[in-house]
This record gives sequence, structure tokens and C-alpha cells, in this order.
Amino acid sequence: MQKETKKLGMFDIYSLGVGGAIGSGIFVMMGLGIGFTGHSIFLAVLIGCFYMLLAYLYQLLMSSMFVLPGGDYDMKAMLFGPMLTGVSGIFTYVNGIGMAMYGMAIVDYASMVFPAILPYKTLIAVAIITLFFAATIRGSKFLATITSIMTIVLLVAIGLFVVFDLPQVKPGFFDGDTFFLNGGVGFIQAISIMSFACQGTTMAPVSMMEVTKKPRRTIPVAIIFITLTVGIVYALMGVVAAGVLLVEDVAGQSLALVAQEIFPNWLYVIFILGGAVFAIATSLASGIAMLRYPCIQVAEDGWMPAFFKKTTKGGYPYVVQGFFYLISILPIILGFSLDAIVSLVMIPAMLMNAYLNCSLIGLVKKYPEQWKSSVYHMPTPVFNVICVLGSVCALVVAYNLFVDLSVRDMIVCLGIIALCVVVAAVRLKTGAVSRETLLNKQQEIARKAVEATAAEE
Repeated sequence: MQKETKKLGMFDIYSLGVGGAIGSGIFVMMGLGIGFTGHSIFLAVLIGCFYMLLAYLYQLLMSSMFVLPGGDYDMKAMLFGPMLTGVSGIFTYVNGIGMAMYGMAIVDYASMVFPAILPYKTLIAVAIITLFFAATIRGSKFLATITSIMTIVLLVAIGLFVVFDLPQVKPGFFDGDTFFLNGGVGFIQAISIMSFACQGTTMAPVSMMEVTKKPRRTIPVAIIFITLTVGIVYALMGVVAAGVLLVEDVAGQSLALVAQEIFPNWLYVIFILGGAVFAIATSLASGIAMLRYPCIQVAEDGWMPAFFKKTTKGGYPYVVQGFFYLISILPIILGFSLDAIVSLVMIPAMLMNAYLNCSLIGLVKKYPEQWKSSVYHMPTPVFNVICVLGSVCALVVAYNLFVDLSVRDMIVCLGIIALCVVVAAVRLKTGAVSRETLLNKQQEIARKAVEATAAEE
């Protein structure tokens, strides 16, 4: 594995996290949420950010207990048995489909300013993804620097959107029938549908543990700041999106429509390019960064063929990155519709999260010293309730996504899960992956965590 000498600090992790969390979802889905709950959309997105933090509770708490080079993959290796470890590991590569969505979304938004590029959508989307993957050759610090710059521009553009238009919010925003438009049911539906846009505050940070300064403190603390930042930004955007124009005019529409109606042309261009395009670009950069090390760890543990372990002389994992790159561009080249695929990716992930969050209860009993030194150590009864609540949150997301699928897509969803199970079973049965090695690795991860804790102190 490539060893990097430049370590990431709090601001680097914060930038990757904010950039990864604020993506295409909020720009595309805000209008859908407004259609469910009207003016109270700002509460739905604020609550939604913490809702999804609970759904990924295991990432927050385990990052405060252990230093895990494989990030999310190592976390799952500790909480899962050998079979589920393989399934989740192989599924890491399937997540590359999401990168294709980002590439195409960048072109879609950029074409609102430069319509001439739309006929070349496929070529430009592939070129954008290629450029971001090429940036990984320079190392995670280089990619984090690019993301930090884009994140600053992104927040400035969103700030202009909020500051310029907040005074234009119509009087009586908190009164009348447009607040909690469809009652409690509509509010819950809005939270559920916005959960996709509100996730991601933990994913990028926990995958960068090996290249982070004092990761057991830096990452879990940064996650809270990331969640607060994203929640506040989304809430302010929600007030503007739902309060400047009539609810019936913005329901179901993207933020681009709202911006076009209320901005002068020059500010509209800044918002689309610096806001929407950079939001999606930072999600793409963070996605590539956060999945790199877990993908490497999956290969090194034997879940993928042996040649996946090959690197350049400098240690760059060109096979892993090359395969992940192909998965990212293939849906674009084949012209796949990615809306349903994103849901198909999230459903298995949420099911696994439900299991993982409950498994934390047993983990802290097994490693009491690591839990005691965690910055989030709390009384056991409170901890148990929070773990169960985190599992419920994940299951609700999975259920809502699954019931909205067509019968065909339900079958495809089950097929994806079955494929990951079959590949994992074959690798275990053929001896490519040793059950004993995986079980021993759990102890090895804990041992290294103790050493890392002592080194930090």
C-alpha cells in the first residue's frame, strides 16, 4: 500500500467531509421535500442530517475507538463475521456506480450556463471522472487540497444564495397551511426523501484515518462539526427555496429554477458553477478519496483476485484504482439511468448499517479500554438506546427506498445482494480468504488500536 508522508489535519478532514456531504442531492431533491412538507422543509433537512448521522452511528463511534487503515472496511471486519465481511467488502467496489452519477450531474448543471456542451455529455462526464482519478496519483493530500479550495468556493456561492435571497422570504413564513403542509406524515416523508442528500458526513472522514493526524480525536470531532455545518447550510437553503416563491411553484423543482427566478444573470452563473457544479465535484473527489483505502484493503485481504494487489514502484495501487475507475465510467458509456441504481446501492448499505449499529453493543463490552478512552464515552444504558435508535433509522431508510422501487428494480436489488454473497462465498470456499485470518485480524486491529492510543497520549 502507498504510504503518504503528508498527514491530514482537522481542516482537511472537515473540507473533505463538507464537500462530500453537500452534493447533487440537495440541489435536485429540495423541491421534492418542499412538495411533502412545504415551508417546514428547513426543519426536515436539519433533522435529516442528524438522522443520517444516527444511521451511520458505528462509523462515528468506532472512529473514536480505533485507528483503522481500511476505514469503513476495517470497521465492518471487526463487527461482521467472515461471510458478511466479504459481502460488504465486495460491495465497496459496487459503490463506484455513484461516481458516474456525479460526472453526469456536473455536465447537467454546467449545461445550464453553457448549453452547447450538452450534446457531448457522455464524453465530458467521462473526462471529468478521468481527471479526478488522475489527481489521486499525486496522493490524498493533493486531492484534499483541491477539495478544500472547491469547498470554500462552494460555501461562498451558497452563502450568496442565502444572504442575497433571505431578505426576500415572504412574510408569514412560519404561519399558515404551508408550514407542515401535509402534517406529521408529510414531514416524515420529507425527512426520508431528503436522507439521501443528508448522508455523507461520516463517509469521507473515516476512510482517511491512516493519513490523518491524531485520527481518534480529529475524525470523530470533525464529523460533528461537519454535520452541524451541513445541517445549518441546508436549513438556510430550505428557508430560501421554500420562502421566496410560492410553494406550488417550487414543489418538485430543482434549486436551479429558484435561483434563475430570483438572481440576476451574473449571480445565477456564480451559483450554478460555484455552487451546484462545485458541490457535485467535491462529492466526486471525496467519493474517490474515501473509497480508495477500503478498496485496497479488500484486495489485500483476498476478496479480489491476486493481481489487484499490484502497485507501481512508488506504491500507487493502479489495478484497484483502474478497476474502480472502470466501474465509475461504465454506466455513463452504456447510457444507464442512475436514479434507481443509487437507491439499489443504498438499500443494502442501510441494511448492513442496521446490523452494524446494534453490533456496537457487543463491541464495547469486548474492548472496554478503547471505549473508555473514546471522546464519546457515555453511560451504558444511554449508549444501548442510541445504538438501537441508529439501527431503526437505517431500517426506515431502507424500507422507504425499497417500497418505491418497481418490481423489476426490486429484483435487481436482490440480485446485487445475491451477487456479492456468491462472490464472497466462493472466495471463502476456495481458500482465497482464510476465515481464521479474518478472525485473527479482528484481534490485530484492536492490538494496533491500543498501540496507536498509547502513541497519541
